[in-house]
Amino acid sequence: MSNDAVDDFDGAKIAILRGGDVLSLLRDDQPDIAFPNHWDLPGGGREGDETPIQTAARELFEELSVTLDPSKIIYHAKERKSSAQPDVAVHFFVARWDDLPDSGITLGDEGQRWCWMPVSEYLSRKDSIELIRARLSRALMTLNERI
Repeated sequence: MSNDAVDDFDGAKIAILRGGDVLSLLRDDQPDIAFPNHWDLPGGGREGDETPIQTAARELFEELSVTLDPSKIIYHAKERKSSAQPDVAVHFFVARWDDLPDSGITLGDEGQRWCWMPVSEYLSRKDSIELIRARLSRALMTLNERI
């Protein structure tokens, strides 16, 4: 898939990197949601006619009260949502934000907690979402980021 910024897509996720850590969210432990009690990255579904970056920014703010600084984005890819939904697109962003203070991060209405997790730990956890692990791993390889 191409990296076109505006077209039909389902949602967007963003990995915020600070040093060797990634900003992670523990999803709620409710049986009626996808991937309950799994570690995830900020992001979610598109609303209205949002662009991919608007979706990622809104979700980041709703989930963690962080206002996205677009100048921090170092990677963007448009991908298939899943093998079960090959015609549905999602966008994945990575931001390098080494000066993001913890004091500016507050958990919103979704999720049990947040943390800065070592990237290597996030990528090896069985309780992180497999598709998100794969997207983050591809992004880091493309960026030649060391973990």
